[in-house]
Amino acid sequence: MSTPLSAAHRDWRTKVFVATWLSYVGFYFCRKPWSVAKSSIGKEAGFDATTLGQIGAAYLIAYAIGQFLAGGMGTRFGPRVNVLLGMGLSIVVTLMMGITLDAYVLAGLVAVNGLAQATGWSGNVGTMAAWFHQHERGKVMGAWATNFTVGSLASTWVLSWVLGLGAWRATFYAGAAFLAAIWVQFYFLQRNKPEDVGLAPVDDPVTAEDESKEASGTANDGWLGLSRTAWTNIFLVAGFYFFAKLIRYAIWSWVPYFLDLNYGLDKEAAGYYSTAFDIMGIPGVWVTGWISDRYFKSRRADVALLMMLLMTAACGALMVLGSTSVVVFAILLGVVGFSLYGPDALLTGAGAMDIGSRKGAVLAAGIISGFGSLGPIVQELVIGKLYDSANGDLTAVFVLLFGSAALSAAFCAGLVWRRKLGFQSV
Repeated sequence: MSTPLSAAHRDWRTKVFVATWLSYVGFYFCRKPWSVAKSSIGKEAGFDATTLGQIGAAYLIAYAIGQFLAGGMGTRFGPRVNVLLGMGLSIVVTLMMGITLDAYVLAGLVAVNGLAQATGWSGNVGTMAAWFHQHERGKVMGAWATNFTVGSLASTWVLSWVLGLGAWRATFYAGAAFLAAIWVQFYFLQRNKPEDVGLAPVDDPVTAEDESKEASGTANDGWLGLSRTAWTNIFLVAGFYFFAKLIRYAIWSWVPYFLDLNYGLDKEAAGYYSTAFDIMGIPGVWVTGWISDRYFKSRRADVALLMMLLMTAACGALMVLGSTSVVVFAILLGVVGFSLYGPDALLTGAGAMDIGSRKGAVLAAGIISGFGSLGPIVQELVIGKLYDSANGDLTAVFVLLFGSAALSAAFCAGLVWRRKLGFQSV
């Protein structure tokens, strides 16, 4: 049983929840200007889809590398320093992206932005691990992880509105200004752990067990403080995340572009329609987290597998029906968002915290997110070429999404199977 929390603990947990939640929402305001303005930039600069994809891939490659770096740096310097530096650097380079149309300069700037943005997830997940018990993480992280759905949705709406005013450069300036305001609240409200404000650490059964193993010498079969079982789980979750994140970034990066060119929507309307994916992701995250604690006894992989099977079916429907009308396309995007966002948040948030425990949560989250971030690189390089080679036909793109959905479900099935064999799983 967990020790009851004091009023000071509860007050600081609220502050930390708000600060970290807003932080990750804010990161999206410096992440989404590129995808929102991509069509306008391409038309003004004369870039084809392949060139736009290559510039976007520079961000994603740096983001993937940055995830591994952030996991190690967060463990060494603490999440607070890491996230503050990341937000600050992202603000500066986003402002600079609004003043150039040179492909090489843009690629360099988006790459630096990728490194900066990589601090957000592992740093904030690591902070939450220190403030919340294992038995409540599914419910808490189900609510907390709405940050990336709300962040994506709010930034797309706001920046699409700014773009509709006629100046694509203003989307970058507006995004930087929003994150600057978030930086200030984070500085005042976030603390890495209860001990930093003179409070007792939050009891964590996993941490206590790990410390017992360390004391008895039975935890010496792992690497970097994590057991072999933990590493196996990390790589299974990472495999799931590779394909799930490929799908998420494909939709974020290309749907406004396709809605403009293939469905004939104006640039502002294209941005709004694309948010069907994010709108349905919000209840998806909450429902998945609540179900995992309420009915699956914190077995994250079991509920994730069910949702991934639903997403696979929705991607299959996209192959058959996605090109029939913009309404059908938007509805199916919503189903994909509902079924994807929950497992995405659950396995990489609460799941990473369970695998790494309090001490290893930042490292586990960084490694999972790092491997997962390789998927978006693949989609950014491949989808532009598929689209150009097919002269604008979307069939091959939909096939790619379906295959990725099926493979993400397969990795979730691997986690479930390990549990049935008697191994510790998420």
